[in-house]
Amino acid sequence: MKPDTAGTKPTQADEPRVRIFDTTLRDGEQAPGFALDRKAKLRIAQSLETLGVDVMEAGFPQASEEDFAAVREIARQVRQSTICALARCQRGDIERAAQALEGAQRGRIHLFLSTSPLHREHKLNMSRAQVLDAAVAAVTRARGLCDEVEFSAEDALRTEPQFLAEVFAAVAVAGAGTLNAPDTVGYATPSEVASLFTYLRKCIPDESVVFSAHCHDDLGLAVANTLAAVGAGARQVECTINGIGERAGNAALEEIVMALRVRAPYFGLATRIDTRRLHATSRLLGELTRQPVPRNKAIVGANAFAHESGIHQHGVLRHRGTYEIMRPQDVGADDAPLVLGRHSGRHALRQRLAALGHTPDDAALDGLFERFKALTARRSEIHDEDLAALALGLDPDAPGPWSIAHLHSASLLGSASASVRLKHEDGRTAAEAAIGEGPVDALLRAIERASACALELTGFQLRAIRSGSGAQGEARLTAEHDGRTWHGRAASTDIVEATARAVLSIVNRIAREAEARRASPPAVQGATA
Repeated sequence: MKPDTAGTKPTQADEPRVRIFDTTLRDGEQAPGFALDRKAKLRIAQSLETLGVDVMEAGFPQASEEDFAAVREIARQVRQSTICALARCQRGDIERAAQALEGAQRGRIHLFLSTSPLHREHKLNMSRAQVLDAAVAAVTRARGLCDEVEFSAEDALRTEPQFLAEVFAAVAVAGAGTLNAPDTVGYATPSEVASLFTYLRKCIPDESVVFSAHCHDDLGLAVANTLAAVGAGARQVECTINGIGERAGNAALEEIVMALRVRAPYFGLATRIDTRRLHATSRLLGELTRQPVPRNKAIVGANAFAHESGIHQHGVLRHRGTYEIMRPQDVGADDAPLVLGRHSGRHALRQRLAALGHTPDDAALDGLFERFKALTARRSEIHDEDLAALALGLDPDAPGPWSIAHLHSASLLGSASASVRLKHEDGRTAAEAAIGEGPVDALLRAIERASACALELTGFQLRAIRSGSGAQGEARLTAEHDGRTWHGRAASTDIVEATARAVLSIVNRIAREAEARRASPPAVQGATA
């Protein structure tokens, strides 16, 4: 239920648009494991500009020379979004932030000061009056150096509402155009957030003021709390791509934006975000931070539009709206095929086989379905090449014609070489060597030459699957061959060997399928596959 706002004077809260304040480059980047260099920050800033964020917080200039330089560079190059710099309510911070923003088309200084009793006593050792005076003085100074000033009352949700309103009213008079009430430790509930913003709007009816929400995810409520604030009149939301940030993170930009879009009849609000850029921006951040997006992440995760349950797959095949509230294309993702696994049914298997060019009759499908279920009991992932192998009467896990008889790899100053000797099941051997840009590239080239099978590597991932003295690494590869995608996976205590075996597993599956197609006349393939 939307909060009761009866009796409130119309303000900017009545505008039909929510401003998106992205703090990926400040609050998000300062979280452990997400540090970015200046070049990476600029790439993300440019992506955020293309995405359409209204404000991007580029950093905390006083924190370090690197942060100052990054904010200054972003301010000079990004022209469509307001560039924001964080500062404490201290003269040095404010002046440093203003210097970093000198080249900005539109700049904003974001001041923060704790207001809660807990912070006043144990962090600041300041009285209410001292906090109020410091906030007003800082806003006055910042407003003299920058056209836009935002004030954040740190730990606002644990601050006495009357005192918070007093501080906000005073800094608004001093020149703060945006008043941000952060749930700094992610402690609040949606009803508490809605009540506070409703109260603040009644206390401060200034039409020029924008109320802002900044919610952390310690209890998993960041997005819910942010939307509650919006429902109560907040018209700026502070968020990050993929929800990264201190501790459990911030409210996720992509989740807020899509909630407002999908539930537009309820909220009646819009943003400037080009939602078709969400997936690409999310992936760019994951790539630059080397932190993959969780598969189950809402909106941008690999499973966001995936269906494996047979009941769900049957429904989606009849009408996508049965189990999908938005389209993959709405967020810039590919139209995800149904994920075939142990929970899938015959309808999904038949549909995917047809997409691959195989049209078995009912009797043949029954046999294929039994073999498919047996495969899912052994495998956590089923790929298109596995289904093609089943349709051709092959066992996807059967050993291939080639095996590794000898393998050697060496790297020096960025270049690498590899030599392999492969043995075919018919008794012949093939030996080749190659030089590549790295050990994986060199191995791929050598195995390609020895097996006469051309591959284009499109994905490579290494992960530890066992620790200790017998530690093993698993190599996972994706490669293109003849217009199709193939997957390989192998594990070994030697990561070079694991990579070579993963490459060879793809080569062997391609070879087995080619043999099966040569042995089966086209008419037979169409009838039984």
